[in-house]
Amino acid sequence: MAHIVERPAPAATAFKPFVPDEARLPELTVRAVLLGSLLGIVFGASSVYLALRVGLTVSASVPIAVLSITIFRALSNRLGGRASILENTVVQTTGSAGESIAAGAAFTLPALVLLGFEMDWTRTLLLSLCGGVLGVLMMIPLRRYLIVKEHGVLTYPEGTAAAEVLVAGEERGAQARLVFKGLLAGLVYKALGFVARLWPTTAELPIPRYKAAQVSVDMSPELMGVGYIIGYRSSAIMVGGGLLSWLVLIPAIALFGQGRLGALYPATVPIDQMSPGDIWNRYIRYIGAGAVAAGGIINLLKAMPTIIDSFRASFRDLRTSGIGRAEERRRTERDIPISVVLVGSVALAVFMSFLPQLRTVPGMGPAVISAVSIIVFGFFFSVVSSRITGELGSSSNPISGMAIATLMGVCLIFVALGWTGHAYTAAALSIGTVVCIAASNAGTTSQDLKTSFLVGGTPWRQQVALIIGVITSVVVIGGTLQLINKGNRRIQEATYAVTVVPPPGVPSLRGPDGLPYREARVGGVEGIPDGRYLVTETGQVRYRVQEGIGSENAPAPQATLMSLVIKGILTQQLPWGLVLLGVFTSILMEIIGVPALAFAVGVYLPLESTTPVFLGGLARKLVDWRRGSEAESDAGPGVLYSSGLVAGGSIMGLLTSFLGWPDARVERVAGVLGAGGQKTQALLGSGVSATIGFALFLGLAYLIYRTALKAR
Repeated sequence: MAHIVERPAPAATAFKPFVPDEARLPELTVRAVLLGSLLGIVFGASSVYLALRVGLTVSASVPIAVLSITIFRALSNRLGGRASILENTVVQTTGSAGESIAAGAAFTLPALVLLGFEMDWTRTLLLSLCGGVLGVLMMIPLRRYLIVKEHGVLTYPEGTAAAEVLVAGEERGAQARLVFKGLLAGLVYKALGFVARLWPTTAELPIPRYKAAQVSVDMSPELMGVGYIIGYRSSAIMVGGGLLSWLVLIPAIALFGQGRLGALYPATVPIDQMSPGDIWNRYIRYIGAGAVAAGGIINLLKAMPTIIDSFRASFRDLRTSGIGRAEERRRTERDIPISVVLVGSVALAVFMSFLPQLRTVPGMGPAVISAVSIIVFGFFFSVVSSRITGELGSSSNPISGMAIATLMGVCLIFVALGWTGHAYTAAALSIGTVVCIAASNAGTTSQDLKTSFLVGGTPWRQQVALIIGVITSVVVIGGTLQLINKGNRRIQEATYAVTVVPPPGVPSLRGPDGLPYREARVGGVEGIPDGRYLVTETGQVRYRVQEGIGSENAPAPQATLMSLVIKGILTQQLPWGLVLLGVFTSILMEIIGVPALAFAVGVYLPLESTTPVFLGGLARKLVDWRRGSEAESDAGPGVLYSSGLVAGGSIMGLLTSFLGWPDARVERVAGVLGAGGQKTQALLGSGVSATIGFALFLGLAYLIYRTALKAR
């Protein structure tokens, strides 16, 4: 593979890109935009699924670049010729926008459900669109400084890796078959286990003589792929947090709650009557959320020197550099005109002022303050995100920490103005959502512009491709969130000493017992959690609608954190003792040199979600050990194969969520698909079936290992 070597350049003209400035190749073509949009939708949906499952996403730039080269090469005769390297760059740029928008949206928007609001498709679409476009616009004035002048200083690892893949594909062909093999393996394994149900989806091992302690593994190929991509250290730290929760904290709570007659807040039943999963849901989630909040803030504080330097340097460059006339610049130096950026930013601010999703309370005051807050926080954190991704890479970009800081600032403004009602929680979250998406997409934009700079693309065409990628991806992100939420939704019996009066005009619904009930949404009411309930005509609660978001199948750790911050400041309805346990756990980890955020995510997640990540990281450790001093790169064969596993497993995971949709026809289809597998499990026994499934799951780890070493 050809390597693009970065060296400090005394001037922007010292670097010669792969495609010379005077060359004129097809770039922003219809076929490139269409393929990039399609791949962006696929990887965007995959990122939403991962973000809700384990609270993180992986960069899609390299696999999209690999797939683009191969698809265009395979269809060259039908498409009128082979695609140029600049067209492949546009595909990679357009597609990567989907992953970054999905990450920002999935980290924040599901908190609406946790706060008791409806996560409607229109709100998701508009907020994601505003944040995505804002992130691109804010990055444009910074390109010359961060990408060109700082070339050789800021490495932009994902952007450089994508450029290496594009150049190698132009010279010797791509290794896309590795991505396709991984995708096929992920699809087949997950289909057999999660759709055909030939084996249990989770392997569990209770620990004898240790009350409420068990080790479990979610046999999902996409989680193993994530573990390989992020590496051994990060995956080991995550599983360490999970082991603390499930082998220390949960057994300790069960032990000390033994024999206790009454319920211990915030639970509503005695601990003796609770399973390990119930203890996790009622107690550990608050500890984990406190740990994640502290970890995000610690990450932000550690990055503060970089943030300050970046902000100063960027403003200094904007003041001292002339804007120039676009037609006087070379092809590889032309951005979208600054006038368009300024007019677009003002128009976006005006649009957001009238956005119904930011006007959750009457009057223009809150809407105007919300729009101004978005522009101010959005610009600040877009600068921060663009710089940090250049120094440390997208995986080290503290997006959740930036969202936390935004929410804290906005909520404190609301408190100072006396805006503490429940409706303001949705307004605060909407602001945080737009800023989080803007910061996430600004970081991705800078990576893509680095790729374009190294390859020799035209900046303004790449920026247009990014905006197109934003528009196409936001259309499906809301639907993906709805699919996962509704597909994992359950109705549970619930009793609260609170009368809930249903709003007028609400139609009757049949409960699990066959009796008619009214649906009521509750938010900010003392004595009952936020959410949806089925109540009688007199207002007595009979059932709680347990949303899919927040369940064990979609715990949404980052979104839970956002709701925690908002409620903690605006309503102060939190079990602060549990939250502070998590806060000081993160502080302790940071003191002893363990990255707090990765450990905190492990504390929050179910252990079954972190163990497969650890197995993938362990496979990466063995590969690096066999390779000696030559560690695998971000574009290596094992990483490409694992990227395919992530995509294949996530796509099948979305299908599995759809099969859980509460519709009689869908339920019949799911029953037919899983009938044979259920008979097989009944014949072999659940223990034997789980052993077979786990052995095949370990076989996936072996396939990654062999692929990484064999394809050297």
